[in-house]
Amino acid sequence: MYKQKVLVTGACGYIGRWVVRELLDQGYHVIAADYAKHDLDERAEFCDEPIFSGAEDIYDRLGKPDILIHLAWRDGFIHTSQAHMLDLSQHVRFLNQMMDAGLPKLLVMGSMHEVGYWEGAITADTPCKPLSQYGIAKNALRESLLLYARNKATSVRWLRAYYIYGDDMHGSSIFAKLVKAHEEGKTEFPFTTGKNQFDFIHIQQLAKQIVAVAHQDEYEGIINVCSGQPMTLAEKVEGFIRENDLGIRLIYGAFPDRPYDSPGVWGDATIIRKIMN
Repeated sequence: MYKQKVLVTGACGYIGRWVVRELLDQGYHVIAADYAKHDLDERAEFCDEPIFSGAEDIYDRLGKPDILIHLAWRDGFIHTSQAHMLDLSQHVRFLNQMMDAGLPKLLVMGSMHEVGYWEGAITADTPCKPLSQYGIAKNALRESLLLYARNKATSVRWLRAYYIYGDDMHGSSIFAKLVKAHEEGKTEFPFTTGKNQFDFIHIQQLAKQIVAVAHQDEYEGIINVCSGQPMTLAEKVEGFIRENDLGIRLIYGAFPDRPYDSPGVWGDATIIRKIMN
């Protein structure tokens, strides 16, 4: 029986490892592309072919996948990094090459930070005015990708992600920083006001949503991968501290809130709920 072949770029990264595992559990043939192999499910076929080489036969070199889930991104947790704009053209060229070669289905990881400042639910039609280097680069990649794909046979899905947590020692979120502070014996943690509301999703649930989006053919374009449920940062972090028995007290107001974070923003989960059901 033929197994659909799925290429995952950034396969050994924070999100990639979970997506690879979920794909394998659902019976896909997974080609895991990354520059080095670490913490990767042994059932996957590892590939260290440089995806930004510009090779004309890059689609063939990467195993002629039926589906590409493009998660590779440098400095994703550092929103001010210059790498976002410096790498942008390479992402554009790679994805265009894959579509030119006849890739049937493409999923690319996006971010709520494409939108910039917004209050309330984000939909596929929400206007985007990004306020960080990370958001600007992701927004530009999405616009270029969806425009180029109009004249291609490739079915494209843009996965707009929100506030991801879980597997925290492999990430760089506030949850990872809290765990590290606990391991260092600290009992206090400088914090913002914590009043902002965000859409939190566990990394395992995110992986399930990504694979579900890849599996179906009804919905294309921008798809929120999210919980759809806003929660204050303070509530989520205090809960995390209790659940993990960290014994840390938050020092509220030690840091200012980021200027591009609204009082409350979350993803409209209408489409992803239909897909998951």
